[in-house]
Amino acid sequence: MIILKPPPQCASRIPSLRLSTLFLHSGALDAKLPAAVEEDDDAETVYRMISGSNLQGESLRSSGIHLSKDLIDRVLKRVRFSHGNPLQALDFYRYAAARRGFSHSSFSLDTMLYILGRNRKFDQIWEVLIEAKRKDRSLITPRTMQVVLGRVAKLSSLRQTVESFWKFKRLVPPHFFHTSASLNALLTTLCQEKTMTDARNVYHSLKHQFQPDLQTFNILLSGWRSSEEAEAFFHEMREKGLKPDVVTYNSLIDVYCKAREMDKAYKLIDKMREEDVTPDVITYTTLIGGLGLIGQPDKAREVLKEMKEYGCYPDVPAYNAAIRNYCISRRLRDADMLVDEMVKKGLSPNATTYNLFFRVLSLSNDLGRSWELYERMLGNGCLPNTQSCMFLIKMFKRHERVDMALRFWEDMVVKGFGSYSLVSDVLLDLLCDLAKVDEAEKCLLEMVDKGHRPSNVSFKRIMLLMELANKHEELSNLKQKMAVFSTEIQQ
Repeated sequence: MIILKPPPQCASRIPSLRLSTLFLHSGALDAKLPAAVEEDDDAETVYRMISGSNLQGESLRSSGIHLSKDLIDRVLKRVRFSHGNPLQALDFYRYAAARRGFSHSSFSLDTMLYILGRNRKFDQIWEVLIEAKRKDRSLITPRTMQVVLGRVAKLSSLRQTVESFWKFKRLVPPHFFHTSASLNALLTTLCQEKTMTDARNVYHSLKHQFQPDLQTFNILLSGWRSSEEAEAFFHEMREKGLKPDVVTYNSLIDVYCKAREMDKAYKLIDKMREEDVTPDVITYTTLIGGLGLIGQPDKAREVLKEMKEYGCYPDVPAYNAAIRNYCISRRLRDADMLVDEMVKKGLSPNATTYNLFFRVLSLSNDLGRSWELYERMLGNGCLPNTQSCMFLIKMFKRHERVDMALRFWEDMVVKGFGSYSLVSDVLLDLLCDLAKVDEAEKCLLEMVDKGHRPSNVSFKRIMLLMELANKHEELSNLKQKMAVFSTEIQQ
């Protein structure tokens, strides 16, 4: 089946994209869907209560909704992804915790801490952790440490991050803190939010106070651009008598592939087999990506065939890696053939697969085929992710296609995909540039009604347009709706 038909004038320049009819088959709906919908309705109801009322305790009691751990998990998750009011969420969290015999889940604790950290409420973070220590210390896990340290590291210095790490010593039992799990939580944070050099230096300063394990070195091996640095940790791990596993080898192979040292990558795979460590699908996917970096997409495709000979079968990410290589080379016919191949093997292309083609079409500024691919994507039951949304909304803005942008926004609202905050910035910018005040007001109200807060810049532009259009009553209504958000919009 043709997934994207090129216009005649483009036929010779960019080949068509096709998907097998097998991809059109959809699974049956879950028999438990009505119950799931009802649970989601309860989560939405509670979310709106805590977002729009200062008397949430009374509102929650009169609602008759049972605040189970699962429901609280989903409500806090809703707050997190909607960028809701952190202090109102904290009031709700404490209200639920104050009930007799109730204890939050680790997920709720971690989510609450993430919400507070994102909004720089660090004093409240430590208050919540002290409360958790008093009620149920077991809720504070290495994952909790990583959540808190991640928010601190993103906004603070390396020194402050390490100081925050040591604060956990007073919150958890000594035998828990002085473990490799705690050290690993810190090192993972530093690798993600700081630099690998920071992680290396902190490791060397703490390795005599903690007992590094295999996971410690797996963390330290990932992310290096220099193969020499990664090899140094690999040798130190060996010296400590730790035997590398498939994750260890995959991390080092990834370093070699990103450094375009493919000979070393192949030799390490041979060494894995010699030591009876079986390469897995991640090993081969990494190799496929590395071959793409050195401009050998055909050899990368051969890896898909070779891995089967070793009893390892490619999954969607493996195919995506090979498809990406062809897309980068603008060999879309070959990329399309791989899509057909994966579909025939029972694998469904995901949003990442589509994004590989969206990227090529975006670089070609091909609006028509991008829109057709988007419609096919929805028709095949695959919802766009954030990257898909940004490819599309930016193209609509470049072409000043308000009709497409509004249709796309409507799909987002109805189907529940995409990032409201990121997409709305581009959409509202387009509408304001073209003085589409009614459309901008409508989109912003839909966003607010869904519990998502627009950016200051977007809100200010719409306020100015509404004032110039003498829409004073509508503007007053909009400001009232915006009052549910914690951060005041500066006028």
